[in-house]
Amino acid sequence: MGFAAGLLSGLFGVGGGIVTTPAIQFLLGGTPYIAIGTPLPVIFPTAIAGALTYHRAGEMSVRAASWAIGPGVLGAIGGAATTAEVDPHWILLVTALLIGWQAVRVARAEERETRPQGSTPGWEYGLLGLATGFVSGLLGVGGGIIFVPVVTTMLGMPLKRAIGTSLAVIAAIAIPGTIVHAELGHIDWAIFAVLAAGVVPGASIGAKVALGTRERTLRVLVAAFLLVVAVAYGARELSTLIGR
Repeated sequence: MGFAAGLLSGLFGVGGGIVTTPAIQFLLGGTPYIAIGTPLPVIFPTAIAGALTYHRAGEMSVRAASWAIGPGVLGAIGGAATTAEVDPHWILLVTALLIGWQAVRVARAEERETRPQGSTPGWEYGLLGLATGFVSGLLGVGGGIIFVPVVTTMLGMPLKRAIGTSLAVIAAIAIPGTIVHAELGHIDWAIFAVLAAGVVPGASIGAKVALGTRERTLRVLVAAFLLVVAVAYGARELSTLIGR
């Protein structure tokens, strides 16, 4: 499970929580809060391993990451603290709709739509970092499902650089969310230890595969992945809400 989460992280710039969260809850019998909190400390080694691979290939924007990390950390603290105060089913449903919309935009985006490197105002990265951090802390995911499609379609960053930058951002964002969820008792450290053993090699392999893939092909793969996530989250949460 850890290896699969790491592979997806390296390929798509996500934290892997979209695999580990449902797996912990439905396969390992963890409570919903344990399933939300435990993937957060797993994200750190996952994202670091993938980010280093992208950085060595020159596919990471240090400037964008620097602007996004500070607000992202604040957003993660707020999102984690809000977890026990809101109904996560509605949040996940809205998130699924947003991911689906962005997935279509990623698939339709063309290389000509990218902006020259360094031309995007830093505050835009900061605002995206804040939103990414909040979603990460609230839902126990890395936040890459928000960062990658938005920075690609709205802020015009090439996809491979977006994935590498996303991994750097979510590595930092995972730290405060981990601390808050640990204080709330939402982390099963035994499950974390087992998952962590597989994520590092998985993330490195996933990143190398993505770096060797053509941009257009990677766009289609990322868009398809995001659509699957959107449909899975949306259907599950809609079913839960209707069944109440």
